[in-house]
Amino acid sequence: MRRLLIATDAWHPQVNGVVRSLQHMVEAGRDFGFDTVLLTHQDFRSVPLPGYPEIRLAHATRRKVAARWDGLSPTHVHIATEGTVGYATRRHCLSRGRPFTTSYHTRFPEYLAARLPVPQAWSYAWLRRFHGAACGTMVSTPSLERELGGRGFANLMRWTRGVDTDLFRPFEPGEGSDAELSCLPRPIFLFVGRLAVEKNVEAFLRLDLPGSRVVVGDGPDRARLEGLGTGARFLGTRTGASLARIYAGADVFVFPSVTDTFGIVLLEALACGTPVAAFPVTGPLDVIGGTRAGILDPDLRAAALAALSVPREAARAEALRHTWAESARQFFGNIASAHAQEEVPAHAAPALAGLR
Repeated sequence: MRRLLIATDAWHPQVNGVVRSLQHMVEAGRDFGFDTVLLTHQDFRSVPLPGYPEIRLAHATRRKVAARWDGLSPTHVHIATEGTVGYATRRHCLSRGRPFTTSYHTRFPEYLAARLPVPQAWSYAWLRRFHGAACGTMVSTPSLERELGGRGFANLMRWTRGVDTDLFRPFEPGEGSDAELSCLPRPIFLFVGRLAVEKNVEAFLRLDLPGSRVVVGDGPDRARLEGLGTGARFLGTRTGASLARIYAGADVFVFPSVTDTFGIVLLEALACGTPVAAFPVTGPLDVIGGTRAGILDPDLRAAALAALSVPREAARAEALRHTWAESARQFFGNIASAHAQEEVPAHAAPALAGLR
């Protein structure tokens, strides 16, 4: 059986779309003829990222990756993130002339610019260099593929996302509901996600909406957001059936981010029969655009109010079109086709290593 090494800086105990996506791929590997192993921050000494303690910065080097590599003996390599683990694995692959694929999950240029005065052009130049050495870079949506192609990224491959429609589903009357929502004035507008500046949660909290606003999630921006005094209810992190009940108990899911590359939470909300309100940007455009499952509008308040009229059956029907089985089919198909080319000849490895 082929052995796929996935190198990622994003892994448990982090709670985000990257981790959920990779977890599903690990579980599906054997169905596609792959024994999947992981190289994460847990394999190295690490320290918490300042101001973002749930993210660990691994002390990963090419030498340390090499020490782990021989025991894992991968036939295929996928580098999922551009952090220290991903970068060290990339250097090791180049030094040995081993092909690898990458994936583009996060808009680091926008995230970095929201915190520090770093021009986005500099960050995108570094990312082009990072991904340019790969034999394929996976992106989640057509709009992201067009955008990155316009920025000079090459060898782009489509890798969609899915949702567990058995876990995330509507709940019948009397089947159980979330007690924390039952006492709130209707309608209930919900946000689920990481509480960080790049998620634009403040835009949601400041909307003049009837009823109640509920926030699920945690992150470095939580204290500031709670201190805004908007009257929103903050419930902290929820997972599994508890999270599904909250989705199902809300009237509209509001997605204020303008930087996400997909937004798995969109599919989770739809699967629970909850329509979506969002800006018409990458992610929502690809998931909601052209469907009857939600409303996209540059005026987020108008979108949220209009989404109250979207049939919950239409939201659920759209989610049923997005499966993790199809996501895995694309992912492992990309891995197989990209690695089908011959490995880089040994005499060419030093030249490629210069791309580091």
